[in-house]
Amino acid sequence: MKNNNLIRRYLIIGERRLSNYWWATVVLLGALGFLFTGFLSYLNTNIDYNLQVGGLDNTSVLETLGNTLSVTPVNTNSISLPSVPTIATDVPSTRISFFPQGLLMCFYGSLGFLLSLYWWFLIFWNVGGGFNEFNKKEGFIRIFRWGYPGQNRKIDLYYTLKDVESIRVELKQGGFADSQRTIFLKFKGKKEIPLTGIGEPLTLQEIEKQASELANFLQVSLEGL
Repeated sequence: MKNNNLIRRYLIIGERRLSNYWWATVVLLGALGFLFTGFLSYLNTNIDYNLQVGGLDNTSVLETLGNTLSVTPVNTNSISLPSVPTIATDVPSTRISFFPQGLLMCFYGSLGFLLSLYWWFLIFWNVGGGFNEFNKKEGFIRIFRWGYPGQNRKIDLYYTLKDVESIRVELKQGGFADSQRTIFLKFKGKKEIPLTGIGEPLTLQEIEKQASELANFLQVSLEGL
């Protein structure tokens, strides 16, 4: 936020929030995992974990050593070695068939990949980001937002300070994710413009502080609190 006696500017983060980076990364990694597993099942490449530790008898060990070193074979009957117990561990293999498990994993992986790709594009474009500028020096209010690529990529609105009637705060209580706290700029003629970013939750204390500071700066009434 840029403040001085005549100009105030409030930055709007938009889609470049830390939570969006986190969830876009998690969804992308999960989708790639699903696609990789489904692709392996299509190639009939199974993920098997078979551990087999087998014991060899004394005779075969000595004969193998003799053949390898090209020396006179040793009479294995004259040598006694302690018997080694045979340990065999069999872990059941995990086999994923392509139909229907592998096909479903490819389907869900594709959906997750497209969702994460769309999410990363929103972050790159910073949709909803911008700023609110209140300029007493030149007597205008500027509302700037980044939109989707195209004709509405830049949303740049100008209003005069003398048309501002009040600042209104709207509080909609709900669950943890359903609570909505929005600051509106109310103009003469009942026109209202939201000042807070969409999907950018603010605490009740932050809403009250920002709304009261803005009302005092513009010298207008504060509604809703």
